[in-house]
Amino acid sequence: MMQKTGVSFNDVYEYCRNEDMKTLAEKCPLHEAVNDMVIRHLPSPIEAQEGRVGAIWHGDKTSEIGKAMKDADANGDLAFMVTDIAMDPHAGEVATGRLFSGSLTRGMEVNVSGTTAKNRIQQVGVFMGPERLEVEKIPAGNIAAVTGLKDAIVGSTVTTLEDMVPFESIQHASEPVVTVAVEAKHMKDLPKLVEVLRQVAKEDPTLQIKLDEETGEHLLAGMGELHLEVIGHRIERDKGVEITTTPPIVVYRESVKSHAGPVEGKSPNRHNRFYIEIEPLDPEIIKLIKDGEINMRMPELERRELLMNAGMSKEEAKGLVDIYESNIFLDMTKGIQYLNETMELILEGFTEVMKEGPLAREPCMGVKVKLMDAKLHEDAVHRGPAQVIPASRQAIQAAMLLAGDVLFEPYQKVFIQVPQEQMGGATKEIQGRRGIILNMTSEGDTTVIESKAPVSELFGFAGDIRSATEGRAMWSTEFAGFESLPANMVTEIVNEIRERKGLKAGVPQPEDFLSM
Repeated sequence: MMQKTGVSFNDVYEYCRNEDMKTLAEKCPLHEAVNDMVIRHLPSPIEAQEGRVGAIWHGDKTSEIGKAMKDADANGDLAFMVTDIAMDPHAGEVATGRLFSGSLTRGMEVNVSGTTAKNRIQQVGVFMGPERLEVEKIPAGNIAAVTGLKDAIVGSTVTTLEDMVPFESIQHASEPVVTVAVEAKHMKDLPKLVEVLRQVAKEDPTLQIKLDEETGEHLLAGMGELHLEVIGHRIERDKGVEITTTPPIVVYRESVKSHAGPVEGKSPNRHNRFYIEIEPLDPEIIKLIKDGEINMRMPELERRELLMNAGMSKEEAKGLVDIYESNIFLDMTKGIQYLNETMELILEGFTEVMKEGPLAREPCMGVKVKLMDAKLHEDAVHRGPAQVIPASRQAIQAAMLLAGDVLFEPYQKVFIQVPQEQMGGATKEIQGRRGIILNMTSEGDTTVIESKAPVSELFGFAGDIRSATEGRAMWSTEFAGFESLPANMVTEIVNEIRERKGLKAGVPQPEDFLSM
């Protein structure tokens, strides 16, 4: 580029120093320089395709679709991965992603992973900068933008095949740790708010939205106070719905400290009994689950091998029947009649407890649940959902409390850049919020502080750090996982959460869940 334009680094520096960007842009257009770099240094889709497919698709590489994706075959079966969904005021939902195989044309009927109904593609286009340019046909190897995929979400696999192995799901480094309740300011906007929240959840997969059936509120869970503020602002500005939000609350996690059980869970009619053991799940297995390397969709033998390599015994690895977030359910029983047809109901009880633990109805993490034995009534009428689900649920809840149910609170890393003379104010602000200074480095007159603090203590941090440093600090946050709540705070926090959720006051005991 320098040879072509005759502009050297010294010239660039002089133009920038003299603030004459206009002349520099005319002599050496940035888009040309970037485009030349992309063409010269990045591999073409055909060269890069083999590595990409191997990293995110775990199907048979020797199958027709495997070969077509490896070669970016425009004449092969369609394989398209959705990586972004945006709302267009005129065209509706626009799904953007990479086309690995086949060609996209208007009017095509396609299958979306996880759904049974077919979707019809209405428009196909490519992005030219921020603008979407409609075209008739897009061959494999391109990044395409299509409309008409009403069932697609971020991470969906779109194909013309009926039984294609989907691409692996997209994993996010952060988890939703802060929740606000959202209501429409005007009652007439309620139907519109419901639709807007559905759209927002599709656009931002790091956001979780659920309806609190007891209060009728819509709960938004996000990565932090700022994330939820931005979402609220977008709902009002872009979607035109005025909303009111509650102050943010922290979402804790429940886990266990030790082994407990077997604990007996009896059905209300006393005809069915389940014997449950609970223990903490190994951190190595939790990491494999969070990284997406172990899931229930993969071949059983492959999954068993990975679990055994991570330290799980062969019997336990064979008994894995369900994974919910970072919790697992193992069936350790042998030859129990009617268990197979009842297992779905037992797992429903397991899922309910993992969504809302016994201590404070907070989500659970890192729990290994083992079904050691079961006694089932021979008549199907006496082992229906109303009998099996409560028995399974209560046994798991009681076992968790016996295993030392503990609360974990979310932490965020806080990075602060501040002039040296304002450093004291910044460190004092962090340490006053149960924060820990991890590292401090100097870059010229600026100090970079790396620290971590509980999310619950960081509400209102933006205003306070501005005051403490006379507005001269620049800061950012990053999710830093969960750490156990200090023992002296557990009772207070549990009581606060239970009061907020309308639950019975006091820390629950195992006897509360065991039917005598």
